[in-house]
Amino acid sequence: MIKIWAKVMDKNKIVKQTTFFDNAEKMDYSLFFEYLTKICHTLDIPTPIILKTHIFNYAKFNFVRFTKDDFVESISFDSLWLENGDR
Repeated sequence: MIKIWAKVMDKNKIVKQTTFFDNAEKMDYSLFFEYLTKICHTLDIPTPIILKTHIFNYAKFNFVRFTKDDFVESISFDSLWLENGDR
């Protein structure tokens, strides 16, 4: 089972959070954008642009941070963090 903890941060405080679950046995990084889209829809925030470095950081360090530069639309928070909940 895949478990991703998503946190919307503003001024170093969590303003929104959710935990995403998927029944897959292991992480399929080709579906990472789909997971991110579902998480953002749940949090009612825009979906950021995803780059290879985002996926590599998540795979290597078990977390990734999206900042204002990663969003096309303007956002009212500082960053979006995704952490691997399976560790």
